[in-house]
Amino acid sequence: MPKPRASKLETATARRRLAVRKKPYWITVSPNIRLGYRRNEGAGTWNVNSTAAGADWIKRLALADDLEPADGRAVLTYWQAIDLARATARHTGDAVEGDRPVTVAEAIDLYEADLRARGGDPRNASQVRGHVPAALATRLVGTLAARELRRWRDGLLNQGMTSSSVNRTRTRLRAALNLVAAHDPERIANARAWRIGLAGLPDAHRVRDVAITEAQVLRLIECARKIDPYFGLLVEVLAVTGARASQAARLTVADLQVDRLMMPTSRKGKARKTIWHYPVPIPAGLAAALVAEVKGRPGSDPLLLDPDGGAWGHSDAGYRQRRLFREAASTVGLDPDRITPYALRHASIIRQLQRNVPIRLVASLHDTSVAMIERTYSVYIACHGDEIARAAMLDPAAPAAANVVSLPGRRL
Repeated sequence: MPKPRASKLETATARRRLAVRKKPYWITVSPNIRLGYRRNEGAGTWNVNSTAAGADWIKRLALADDLEPADGRAVLTYWQAIDLARATARHTGDAVEGDRPVTVAEAIDLYEADLRARGGDPRNASQVRGHVPAALATRLVGTLAARELRRWRDGLLNQGMTSSSVNRTRTRLRAALNLVAAHDPERIANARAWRIGLAGLPDAHRVRDVAITEAQVLRLIECARKIDPYFGLLVEVLAVTGARASQAARLTVADLQVDRLMMPTSRKGKARKTIWHYPVPIPAGLAAALVAEVKGRPGSDPLLLDPDGGAWGHSDAGYRQRRLFREAASTVGLDPDRITPYALRHASIIRQLQRNVPIRLVASLHDTSVAMIERTYSVYIACHGDEIARAAMLDPAAPAAANVVSLPGRRL
């Protein structure tokens, strides 16, 4: 391919005549591709600028052969710099992987890989990927503007997504964009665009009252047992421990101790998520049922099996679990669109709070925080803690003696 001539850039002698400045001297080497030379006090540097597909980014390529011979990689002649500029802008030839700025879709892919490496939940990436249209997915991250990100966020609301779901989705996209920006600060300097465009929606934390009574929980367990014994055992573990279904699915035979389960932590959280196990006490009846179920099985086997003998955690089993729970909820007279397996977790937390279990212990037993419990379950306690509050209330209509409190007297 022919290369454009530029007498002031072709040789080190000619480049030394240029004024030292921060702004590069540019020359167009191909459509939408420019090669730039930045004149420094010492050796100058080659840069590439690409404006293809509506983008506009600049990347440093290498040193110029001003003070030392070119080696084809770290130090380049003018002619070598043209070749590398073209390859980098087009992501072809000798361009190193990662030379081209990433798109939004690639940022989500990198976010998914990072989640896997840190032990996080890769579904956080796949869930946001399904809500990003092609027009946004193909945009270079470094060219994103706040207004287009805000339009995307608000568009999710227009599609019928709740405010809390929108906030979760935009948080995942922000995490993906922050990840690639942290690794490419030279070209991705527009993090302010998603800080503004993907700001959280206010008052989005709406707590739905899906608490169910203890009697309803017991009826669900009984119905689940009749539908399928394996499913019944899963529902009983969820109801007794208040664990998330994903946690229960990762229990192994070795996690069953005499009178407790060593529950694996969830993958929720922002930082590196190391999975560890915490003790959750279980009643004697459930312990006996689990001991009978695991008899003769190795410790690495899943503790809770689906009807086909596999773990509940894989996708087909997850679908079956949701289908069976809908059947059980409908049978006992509950709304299957409102009452999901997560309602068992809500019921467990509320039950312990109402029975005066210290909130710090409740948080520990349910792999959550005191702040989250206070934020979420204070509403439930206000709605379902009538008996506790009523017992401490003054009742003027009660017999007078019931309202008299003896105070310690002082002898004269």
